[in-house]
Amino acid sequence: MDLRPKNKIDASFSMSSMTDIVFLLLIFFMLTATFVTPSGLPVNLPSSKSSTIVLQKVSVTISSDLRYYVNDKLVNRNNLEMVLRNELAGKEGVVVLHVDKSVPTEHLVYVAGIATALEAKVSIATKPN
Repeated sequence: MDLRPKNKIDASFSMSSMTDIVFLLLIFFMLTATFVTPSGLPVNLPSSKSSTIVLQKVSVTISSDLRYYVNDKLVNRNNLEMVLRNELAGKEGVVVLHVDKSVPTEHLVYVAGIATALEAKVSIATKPN
């Protein structure tokens, strides 16, 4: 007489569904993290009521001591147009300006004029109120 049960319970657990979920979450966070790339240079940005996030292609930073940085690299004011032309080559023309609020407006207009001449869209970075 055979008293063993006919249906055996398998105690193993399949981790494939868990790894799929972790992989999808990893992809999601990697993609969303690239949309906002803050400037690594410390500048005191002006504030505004509405601040929108722009997909940053080329970052131009003007510090309070009137130093120009393109993508965190120090650039001479005379070479700024050439460096911007090289950075915008083959990319969608979006230039985000990180300008210290103590910098005179003429410097902002100078960089915006160069970017506009290179047919790039210009956006000014601000911090929300």
